Amino acid sequence: MPTVYEHAGGYEALHRFIDVFYSSCLADPLLKPLFGEGQPTHVPTLTDFEAEVFGGPDDFTRKHGGFQHIIDVHRGLHITEEQRRRFIDLYLTAAEKAGLPTDAPFREALRTHVEFGTEVAMQNSHAETDADLHPLRTMPLWQWPEGQGE
Repeated sequence: MPTVYEHAGGYEALHRFIDVFYSSCLADPLLKPLFGEGQPTHVPTLTDFEAEVFGGPDDFTRKHGGFQHIIDVHRGLHITEEQRRRFIDLYLTAAEKAGLPTDAPFREALRTHVEFGTEVAMQNSHAETDADLHPLRTMPLWQWPEGQGE
């Protein structure tokens, strides 16, 4: 069975997807404050993260400091539930626009990944101490929903 990364189409497909997604975040008045003016390296960095989480190369860990980097960039952002929901909506819409696979198991893997990830990010964004952080401290490996996959 292929990994979610392979099924998505590999790095190029995820890069295309993240480029569409990140552009939509920067254009969204609710989310733009979380991203500032944007960073030219954010698309490849986020692509590396998504690739690794979905079973691809470990470039995010090797080049960007792994999950600790994710924790660090979200701390202090004070993400709201409304922002979290918008992020999810734009993420799933970007998958459509970027032409990622439309089969139900793949879309469920995307949805559960972004739902969980935004919960972790939102909790970490409000953490005043390390004890307030979400307990996840290592890169997750997102796999097919139980009993599904190609």
